[in-house]
Amino acid sequence: MLEEIVMSGFGGQGIMLMGRLIAEAALLEGHNVTWLPSYGAEVRGGTAHSMVKISDEEIASPVVSNPDTCIAMNQLSADKFTPSLENKGLLIINSSLAKNRPQRKDIKIISAPLTDIAAKLGNIKVANTVALGVYLSAQKNIKPESVLSAMQEMAPKDKRDLLEINQRALEEGIKIGKKG
Repeated sequence: MLEEIVMSGFGGQGIMLMGRLIAEAALLEGHNVTWLPSYGAEVRGGTAHSMVKISDEEIASPVVSNPDTCIAMNQLSADKFTPSLENKGLLIINSSLAKNRPQRKDIKIISAPLTDIAAKLGNIKVANTVALGVYLSAQKNIKPESVLSAMQEMAPKDKRDLLEINQRALEEGIKIGKKG
């Protein structure tokens, strides 16, 4: 098994955290993993992306050129990474911030208003966790329980109160992914 994932969006949308959670969960399940965050010169509101590779064998390079999965949290990200997505790949797109649906017919597209769903849950900052739930449900390479364990391990002591809303966000995303 080898899966290559790119997550992208504005700085402040939790792109790095989403990538790290996928990587940590895959590690908990015994996979080989690389995680390559890309901040560049970006600041909150600029663009950022994170690359994750998950494999049952050694991984030579953390760079993802042609992802199997792309999670695009805004239009700029969808426009940038959709062309490089593998044939029969998966694009998860945040339709709250990406209004133009890509025209590729050779990929699976799950479009959902991730930011709007997060707002209804009470915190737009959990849109990344909704996206993560969609990914888990659609790809089925990592168990949701592993992501929840990674969240609990990674959560700073002063942010433990956010675990409950993140769990609800993950569950909402899983429902969307099942409809896919």
